[in-house]
Amino acid sequence: MKNLFPALGLAAASLLILTACAGPPEEPVVALWQQIKSANADLRCDDNSQCHSIGVGAKACGGPENYLAWSSKHSDGAQLKALVAQHAAACRDDDQRKGMMSTCSVVSDPGASCRAGVCVLNQQQ
Repeated sequence: MKNLFPALGLAAASLLILTACAGPPEEPVVALWQQIKSANADLRCDDNSQCHSIGVGAKACGGPENYLAWSSKHSDGAQLKALVAQHAAACRDDDQRKGMMSTCSVVSDPGASCRAGVCVLNQQQ
C-alpha cells in the first residue's frame, strides 16, 4: 500500500501538467494534447542543436502554462508549433468560458538540451 501513494501523486501531477490549462480540460483541449504528445513522441538527439523548447497551454492572463522539450532530429517543428498554437487557443477559450483567472506570473522558457541522447528541458535555477 505504501508504494501506491507516490504513484497516485505522480499520476495526479502528470494529469495536471499534461492538460496545460486551468480547470478541468474540455474535449478539444484533451484531443489536441494527445496530438501534441504524438507529434512529440521522438525526443532522440545527437547534440544540443537538435533540442528546443516550446511553450504549451495558456495562462488566463497570457503566456504559456508550461514548456515542453522537443527534438528537430525526427520531429516536424512546423506541425508541432501549429498544434501547440491550436491547443493554446482552446485553453484560452476554456479559461474565458469558465471565467478562470491566474496569478499572471511569468513562466520562463528553460530551454532544452541533449542529455543521454534525449532532449530534456534545462533545470530552472
